[in-house]
Amino acid sequence: MDSSKKNTPAQVEVADLFRQFGPAYRESHPLPMRMLKTMSAIERCRTAALGGHVEQCDVCGHIRISYNSCRNRHCPKCQSLVKERWLAARKRDLLPVEYFHIVFTIPDLLNPLALRNQRVVYNLLFKAASEALLTLSKDPKHLGAEIGFISILHTWGQNLMDHPHLHCLVPGGGLSLKGQRWISSRGGFFIPVKVLSRLFRGKFLFYLKEAYRGGKLKFVGEIRSLGDTRKFQMMMDQLYRKHWVIYCKPPFQSAQYVIEYLGRYTHRVAISNNRMVKVEQEKVTFSWRDYKDGNKNKQMTVDAFEFIRRFLLHILPDNFVKIRHYGLLSNRNRKTKLRRCQKILGSTSNGKQQSTESEGWEELLFELTGIDPRICPCCKKGQMIAREILSPQGHAPPRKVRWVA
Repeated sequence: MDSSKKNTPAQVEVADLFRQFGPAYRESHPLPMRMLKTMSAIERCRTAALGGHVEQCDVCGHIRISYNSCRNRHCPKCQSLVKERWLAARKRDLLPVEYFHIVFTIPDLLNPLALRNQRVVYNLLFKAASEALLTLSKDPKHLGAEIGFISILHTWGQNLMDHPHLHCLVPGGGLSLKGQRWISSRGGFFIPVKVLSRLFRGKFLFYLKEAYRGGKLKFVGEIRSLGDTRKFQMMMDQLYRKHWVIYCKPPFQSAQYVIEYLGRYTHRVAISNNRMVKVEQEKVTFSWRDYKDGNKNKQMTVDAFEFIRRFLLHILPDNFVKIRHYGLLSNRNRKTKLRRCQKILGSTSNGKQQSTESEGWEELLFELTGIDPRICPCCKKGQMIAREILSPQGHAPPRKVRWVA
């Protein structure tokens, strides 16, 4: 981020927009419970509404009030430390090989269907992409090995419109099918993108047809006509004729860079607060990158209600898992096959990396930023000690806690 932005006063946030326009939007737009809960959580995040605690310096007496986070996975303010804990755990799984970033995208024609059947369609996206990768990598024509990878679902484009796609981070090679040696990928990547695209398309549409026949899809609003078998088949014929886009970036050579790169995608939400520019006269301006115009940075202004509508498109179904591990990185294989790969490649886990996952937020923040929140920001000598618990606003009054010497 540009250092000049750090000193920008009164940075507008998604929460400000929700607090200002959210009540009117909810009044005029019936919303499912998960969206109502998400909006409420973001509006209340780090405010007196969620409660908090009062700390006092044991040397100079400086007082600091901290309010609780909402911890909602769609909140722009609650992902940083969660992301760092997750990345610290993933460092144990790194292999000393090159890594590839593959992006699977479904055609725009499917977007209206996906929006009204998020759980079904997003699960099919994971299933088709993972099966295509695992199947082709085991084929001796391509690699002849068992691979492992991480898949991360994103449902948005830079303009906040619906754009479901899957980011996959794949090591460049795999464990031989007999489990005795590591087989490195060759020729830049082990699966030609065209072959991968065709198999992905075939698997996705096969499973989509199964879901249709099994009555698992809902057809409401603008896709109501797809409930007719003939119309649905016409759409399927179009999808079979289309070229499905799969993008594979050049490999990363450094394991550390892999982790840094992965951190850009894992716990990202539809839009971060630093992309918010201003809110004026019921209109919202935010920055975005136009990939179709040479990746130029631009600004877009939309009505406040339209911004809220776009943001809510990306609230995932309850309990939906958006980061998934496959093959060597799956839970059942991580302690056996993955550790065997590390042994074959002469790679070992670092004890410090393993302990980071259980660190408190203060220790983790200090490690990441060099700022120790336990030290008084005023005198720089004393320790900030909890003095009082603040109950959520409108509930029980504050209660004293024991002074810690």
